Amino acid sequence: MAADDVDVIVEQWRRERAGMRPEPMAVFGRIYRLARLVGDGQEKVYAGWGISRGEFDVLAALRRAGDPYTLAPKALSASLMLTSGGMTGRLDRLERAGLIRRSPDPEDRRGLRVTLTDTGRRLVEEAADAGLEVQRCLLDALPPADQERLADLLRALLAAAETGR
Repeated sequence: MAADDVDVIVEQWRRERAGMRPEPMAVFGRIYRLARLVGDGQEKVYAGWGISRGEFDVLAALRRAGDPYTLAPKALSASLMLTSGGMTGRLDRLERAGLIRRSPDPEDRRGLRVTLTDTGRRLVEEAADAGLEVQRCLLDALPPADQERLADLLRALLAAAETGR
């Protein structure tokens, strides 16, 4: 396989700092670049539905919650690793667009519930299919067995990162 820009960077470090072991850059440099390329592609796709990637994430979290597609803002924030301020801005935009509605939490007088509207549900389902197609097209460069192996390797790497190992 031909060398890529990441290989060039790794080799430059090897040349400039003989004692350095830059091999992790070969993995994480590619992960970062892939994440950016795929993320940019998905952002373009979601723009066709008038939403950003961050707004898609909120809608998708509500859709994945199952009927009645309702979560507390705090649960959404935790799921998406967002501050409450960041979540509020997204919810404001989605509510103005008619894709969600906020209502009092019947079990907590001080709380709110965020619910996906029917319009929001249809939109996120269509956008999810289109976003997956962006990912699928890229993964089609690998045979199915390699795709599965890559998913397994990334799962193990993520687990190690999350446990601090």
